Amino acid sequence: MLDNNGVERCDEFCTHGEIIGAVRPEMPEEEKLYDLAELFKIFGDTTRIRILYVLFEAEMCVCDIAEVLGMTQSAISHQLRLLKQAKLVKNRREGKTVFYSLADDHVRTIIDQGMEHIEE
Repeated sequence: MLDNNGVERCDEFCTHGEIIGAVRPEMPEEEKLYDLAELFKIFGDTTRIRILYVLFEAEMCVCDIAEVLGMTQSAISHQLRLLKQAKLVKNRREGKTVFYSLADDHVRTIIDQGMEHIEE
């Protein structure tokens, strides 16, 4: 049977207590699910994805990232701030220059798995 949204559903309502009992304790806390959803929102912007791809290749300053992507330093800085808040990038200062890089290997893994999924 299809519901109003065209999604298939059971013909009659019934629950399976054994399955529910096994699944319910495995569910993460609501706060963790919220944090996870917020993390995935960060990946919902093409500019941020492009910045991450640039940082896959090299540690770079805002000026270099802006040049590679053909964007303003202001636009890049704004996106880097969000990526840093989400702990996806980190920075280090060398004199007057601030260099950005991926926070850890998990970032590349997340992007690689997403790309693999859409290419299936």
